[in-house]
Amino acid sequence: MPTDVPARTPAQTVRLQYLASATGDMELWRQVVAPDVEWTEAAGFPLAGTYRTPEGTISGVFERLAAEWDGWTTHDDTYVVDGERVVVLARYTARNKATGKDMVARVAHSFIVRDSQIVRMEQIVDSASVRAAMTDT
Repeated sequence: MPTDVPARTPAQTVRLQYLASATGDMELWRQVVAPDVEWTEAAGFPLAGTYRTPEGTISGVFERLAAEWDGWTTHDDTYVVDGERVVVLARYTARNKATGKDMVARVAHSFIVRDSQIVRMEQIVDSASVRAAMTDT
């Protein structure tokens, strides 16, 4: 474990990631992800793709969400832990800035946590709900 990373359980690390992103505390967020983190947004999701490094993930995901949505929130409802893997069943809520439509989407995030840092995240999401809020029809 890197010497400057406080010891946490995998679930505590993931929970801290959600708290950091919810409050916009990107310095805290950088502390809970590994320098070589891989962050995969699901195919079909507007931000689909794999982002690498904390800075790549912040600019490719979090800054884009903030630019396109008001009040983007991930409600982390249920945690399932198996060793270094943490799966979170959650919901997204937000309002699309372009259409003014509200959105609620079910999502699962699968994290791998090593040495109190997230090294990988994969999203599984109801992207149809997200895309519906992005269209005027």
